Amino acid sequence: MNKTTLILGATPNPTRYAYIAAERLVRHGHEIVPVGIKSGELQGREILNGKPDVPEVDTVTLYVGPKHQPEYYDWLLRVAPRRIIFNPGTENGELMRLARENGIETVTGCTLVMLAGGSY
Repeated sequence: MNKTTLILGATPNPTRYAYIAAERLVRHGHEIVPVGIKSGELQGREILNGKPDVPEVDTVTLYVGPKHQPEYYDWLLRVAPRRIIFNPGTENGELMRLARENGIETVTGCTLVMLAGGSY
């Protein structure tokens, strides 16, 4: 059974990596929860805005740059995923440290590459 992945930085724009990741996650049988600042749908799911209550998240895959991440720190720690994937361009030492201090695994990698290689 695949576990829920929260996509932070979700967008209905099909040219963005967050959109492509959502498409591939669903294709691989993963449940997704898209969260972002844009309105719309992503793989048949409404993009949630703000910092919604999301139960039982296994993985957060980040598509928000380090400059905009601090506003999500407390919320991400409350969501308490098993791991956070820092996709290229989202690497952030401060958030990585906070996550590890709270028992959250951090992965510097690419969700698309991980899915393609079977290491997701």
